[in-house]
Amino acid sequence: MVHFTFVKSTILLSQLFRISEEKMNVTQQVTKTNRLHEITYWGIRASVGVIFIVYGLQKFNPIWREYLIGFGLPPELQIPIALAETIGGIFLIIGFMTRITGVVFSVILLDAIFHIRWEKGFLISQGGWDYDLALLAMVLFVLVTGSGKISITSKVKIPNLLH
Repeated sequence: MVHFTFVKSTILLSQLFRISEEKMNVTQQVTKTNRLHEITYWGIRASVGVIFIVYGLQKFNPIWREYLIGFGLPPELQIPIALAETIGGIFLIIGFMTRITGVVFSVILLDAIFHIRWEKGFLISQGGWDYDLALLAMVLFVLVTGSGKISITSKVKIPNLLH
């Protein structure tokens, strides 16, 4: 009887260790998956940020005033648009005010789609809005998701409004 109890206890202990090891493996896998998701999310934020920085910097060129007039927009919007895109792109990359930046970029992209490109059709090769739509989808993803763990706001105490 004592031998049977010892064997049974040994079996139970080995099962507990195996369950514990399995839980640890699952926890490690979840941690790796979460890390991969955060890196991927930062990659999306950084890609959108770089795109807006490049387009924002080109809008500082004085010739862009003429483009605005051609689009039917006041030329006084040149500098505010250029600043919004350049600074907003930097904010997305570093993870600061990502939701506010997402709102600003959404407005810019919706204006580009409906005011500038809509009549040209869907395909970008014909001056259309497919690229803007893809960029809008990424910006809306950022808007919904927030800053993420790879961001300044996750490292420094900043009010939630600025995430």
